[in-house]
Amino acid sequence: MRCLIALAIIFLLTGCMIGPDYVKPAVDVPTAFRYDNEGAQETANTAWWKQFQDPVLDALIIEALANNRNIKIAAANVEQAAGILTLTRSPLFPQIGYSGTGTRQRGSEVGATPLSANVPNPQTSYQVLASASWEIDLWGRIRRLSEAAQAELFATEEAWRGVIMSLVASVASNYIQLLGLDEQLVVSKRNMATYAESVKLFELRFKYGVVSQMNVEQARTQYETAAATIPQIESQIAQTENALSILLGRNPGSILRGKTIHELDLPAVPAGLPSDVLANRPDIRQAEQILSQLTPRSVRPEPSTSPRSP
Repeated sequence: MRCLIALAIIFLLTGCMIGPDYVKPAVDVPTAFRYDNEGAQETANTAWWKQFQDPVLDALIIEALANNRNIKIAAANVEQAAGILTLTRSPLFPQIGYSGTGTRQRGSEVGATPLSANVPNPQTSYQVLASASWEIDLWGRIRRLSEAAQAELFATEEAWRGVIMSLVASVASNYIQLLGLDEQLVVSKRNMATYAESVKLFELRFKYGVVSQMNVEQARTQYETAAATIPQIESQIAQTENALSILLGRNPGSILRGKTIHELDLPAVPAGLPSDVLANRPDIRQAEQILSQLTPRSVRPEPSTSPRSP
């Protein structure tokens, strides 16, 4: 009977966890959405960059995901948080240890008390010790620390997903900007060639007295202005290629192009996105995990299991 009472007291004490349980803040959201929720979910959970139908862009994003330094740092942070969680949880399980020693000692064979001939000299001795310990978490201290470490792990994973999303968006944005600069360069060279022909025409007309010298100089000014924009665009192209190379984990250099800016397929964007799609943003989910660490609790919010693209 006393054993049953003792076990009951232990279970009651175990239920008295340190600190209140975390309660997720209530958010007032509508029961129905005005726009197509299914289309918005499909858009959010797909590899959206593939909708441009450019194999070169797809290959660049794959390369960036494999070689980008920030992603490797974020992945290492996740592994570190997982290790801290394992270390924090370890006192909840039995801790077993052992040690062993061995000594070899030689005694004196001469003197006042020499060793007997039947006693081996030198002598060898061994000693093996084993230990076992288990901390009973009556007040839930270790479990609260484990919950905080678990929330930190979830927050680190969301930060890693945020780095992935930011990287993909940056690669796609820089690539499309690069295609736009290529088109600007083509147009600028075409304009410069047109103004060059205009200068020749005005010089010929001035030669025969049809126009004045002022008209010739105006045409030459337009030509020089068009020619001056070309080095600026070429410098912007080089800067964009260098920035994209860094995102890809390469040394700065030229970037292969696929389709032109006019050949890209524009992805379909839904008219509106519901708030539950917004809640899947990694930075919002990371902020929720950080908030949960401020209030110890027994149940941490698990990360979403819905499919999600990088």
